Amino acid sequence: MRIAAEEAWAPAELLARYRKLLEEKPASWDPGFRSLWGFFLGATPRATQLVARIQDLGAQRIADMDASGIAKQLVFLTAPGVVFDAATAVSLSTELNDRLSQETKKQPDRYAALAAIAPQDPRNAVKELQRTTSLGMKGAVVNSHTQGEYLDDPKYWEIFEAAEALDVPLYLHPNTPPPAMIGPFLPRGLDGAIYGFAVETGLHLLRIVVAGVFDRFPKLKVVVGHLGEGLPFWLFRLDFMHRAMVNANRYPGVGPLKKKPSEYLRENVWVTTSGMQWAPAILFSQQVLGIDRVLYAMDYPYQFVPEEVKVTDELPISEEDRNKLYHLNAQRVFKL
Repeated sequence: MRIAAEEAWAPAELLARYRKLLEEKPASWDPGFRSLWGFFLGATPRATQLVARIQDLGAQRIADMDASGIAKQLVFLTAPGVVFDAATAVSLSTELNDRLSQETKKQPDRYAALAAIAPQDPRNAVKELQRTTSLGMKGAVVNSHTQGEYLDDPKYWEIFEAAEALDVPLYLHPNTPPPAMIGPFLPRGLDGAIYGFAVETGLHLLRIVVAGVFDRFPKLKVVVGHLGEGLPFWLFRLDFMHRAMVNANRYPGVGPLKKKPSEYLRENVWVTTSGMQWAPAILFSQQVLGIDRVLYAMDYPYQFVPEEVKVTDELPISEEDRNKLYHLNAQRVFKL
């Protein structure tokens, strides 16, 4: 049984809003958004196929799941999510969550869902997380930065407090780098999944760690895709350099933590294999994070390659550990 724990959805009304942003906003407003959705709302075969698949929660998606041997998808709103002014984002997140909840409940054996929340208004984001959890949604997705701001800012911490109290995970999903970061990425097309997503989301998670969020909320659960956005490879250096910075009292925003950065990544964070069907990287992540911390995902529909499941089918691990990768870990963290 395979559960795919990071699969994207975007209804037609959201895509229409994205088109309107592309038409009305200047290029300087968010170059990453323009790069990402300016392409996927275009007329190329890849864009056309993705737009068709990303809207569907019916026959097409089920057929694709069957072709990949996927028993169940955990579905949530694609990046950048509700990237609008606060009032619009709050209203739209409620509307889209109701729609996604209704659609996934039609086939509960094939779908589960995460809610979209609007960090632009933290108090309402908390209310929406509470409401959608009561509807049976399994947590919430935050598409990384919110108009260039990150969740390590204490004004957002009530969202962490609510997630911990509800015992549901937050999925920190990639976004393109914000305007203040994206400049060097764009000339060589490195702003998206090839590298920019990982840099931006890895940065976000590290900011959360270094800010002491997990000290304040020790039972908080965070899930990230793409095998942790490169961070498992950096565990030793993160610990060494964080200790050195604290000892030197070098930065006002870097203080001592109760644990090493690597310990939070092993104890509060889960990673998925989305877009990273590469045996050496999966095995390494299982080794350094723990076999219970790595979940299978496909990154549908952006990286829909049915034959990639052979990679995880053929990993040199026990069947018990393969079951953890394919479904047991996801069932535990998302309470599926």
